[in-house]
Amino acid sequence: MRELRFNPLTGQWIMVSAERKKRPWRPKNFCPFCPGTEETGYGWEVLLLPNRFPMLSFEAPKPEKVEFYKKARAIGQCSVIVETPEHGLKDLDELSREGMVKVVELWKEATRTLRENRHIAYVAIFRNKGEEIGVSLHHPHGQLYALPFIPLKVRLKIENSRRHFKKHGECLFCRILEEERKGGRVIYENDSFAVFLPFFASWPFELHVYPKRHVQYLTQLDGKESEDLADAVRATTATLNALFDRGMPYTMMIFQAPFKGRYPFYHLHIEFYPILRDANKVKFAAGIEMGTWEFTYDSVPEENAERLKEACGKIKEEKGLIGRCL
Repeated sequence: MRELRFNPLTGQWIMVSAERKKRPWRPKNFCPFCPGTEETGYGWEVLLLPNRFPMLSFEAPKPEKVEFYKKARAIGQCSVIVETPEHGLKDLDELSREGMVKVVELWKEATRTLRENRHIAYVAIFRNKGEEIGVSLHHPHGQLYALPFIPLKVRLKIENSRRHFKKHGECLFCRILEEERKGGRVIYENDSFAVFLPFFASWPFELHVYPKRHVQYLTQLDGKESEDLADAVRATTATLNALFDRGMPYTMMIFQAPFKGRYPFYHLHIEFYPILRDANKVKFAAGIEMGTWEFTYDSVPEENAERLKEACGKIKEEKGLIGRCL
């Protein structure tokens, strides 16, 4: 069974799929994403694979009607982004700069292809890293969900950025980046991108990656900007991993504009949500966060930004970064 169910209280669609129960959980002595398997074959550097246990499918059946609640077809696409043939790499900062550029180009090509599909309203490209996050397979990979609806968080960002543009005549994201520079929370930057811990961070070492040019989609990035995005992502992950001298578990989400409609006031950006508040202490989303969606911040963002700057300085030369740590 696979369907979408609408929550009338929050205005959200819930993706329901019994297929997800069948997915493997950290199998031993076998990796489906390594070269030479039935899914992968040989001779590749990055791959976009169908998720074998998807929440969404273009073949999803039409659900049966119910008297009060609203259902819809779980139409869409779920894919796995295999970022390297090398099973032992622990994070994106261990890819070469050229290897990370190939991942960025795959993100761009997937976005370009799915924008042409009339069923898709939004594409979510994301990455889960670390056992604390709940990854089921350790081979370096990200995921892509091509959705038939616009997620609630994206709708909120669009509404707030639209309101700001109408009132002030400027891009809200561009203004945020300006304010982050003034506040000393920018950690790293190159010619095209800036990485910062935002004034309004929810997670202790949350990092956002903004393009300096006002664009809405990955596909609008030119070749130099794609290379700089790859550099910024490597800088971000290397900084997080150096912070406590251990792998940082996190979730990464790429935010682009929706595919249906026009959003000239919106701005492409990436957000990293690292869950550690200290070397062996997890920041849990507990009662207040889960119950109200309002976060508590158990430190001072400016102090944590300084710790991240120090960590960035430690890895810049080792990783061959092309920008500068602030």
